[in-house]
Amino acid sequence: MNPAERQQKIESYGKAYDEFAAALTRFPREMWTFRASPNDWTIHEIAVHIADSEANSFVRCRRFIAEPGSTVMGYDEEQWAKALQYHHHSVEDAVELFKWLRLTSHQLIKTLPETMWSNTVIHSESGTMTMDEWLDMYDRHVPEHVAQMQKVYDTWVKSKG
Repeated sequence: MNPAERQQKIESYGKAYDEFAAALTRFPREMWTFRASPNDWTIHEIAVHIADSEANSFVRCRRFIAEPGSTVMGYDEEQWAKALQYHHHSVEDAVELFKWLRLTSHQLIKTLPETMWSNTVIHSESGTMTMDEWLDMYDRHVPEHVAQMQKVYDTWVKSKG
C-alpha cells in the first residue's frame, strides 16, 4: 500500500466508532437479540464481538510496533460469543470500550514513520502479517459487521410479516 492509500485507510479507521454508534441507532433495541438462524449472530452479539475484536487489535497493533516478528494469537470468535455469554454483556459498555481502544490506536498509528508499516508479526492462524495488512483488516471490520447487522435487521423485518 502506498503512503496516500495508507493515509486514507488511517482516516477511515479513525471514523469507525462514529459508524458503529450510528448503525446501532438504526436498529430497534427490541430486535437486538433476534437470531435469523441458529448459526447467525444477533446484533447484540455482533456489538460485543466488535469490542472483543478491537481489544485483540489493540494488542496486535502494539506488537507490530514494539515487538516486530513476535507471534499474535488468533481466537475462536464463535467460542468467545458462547463461553463469554455475550448476551449478558452491556452493548453500551462494549461500544464505549471500542471507542477508547480505537481512539488510542488511531492516535498511535497516525504518527508512525513510514518504515514501521513494513513490520510483521506471525499470526497463529494466518501466518506472517504486515502492519499494512492489519490496518486493511481492521479498517474493514466495522463496516463488514454493520452490513451483517443490516442483514439481521432485514430478516427481522421480513419475519414480522
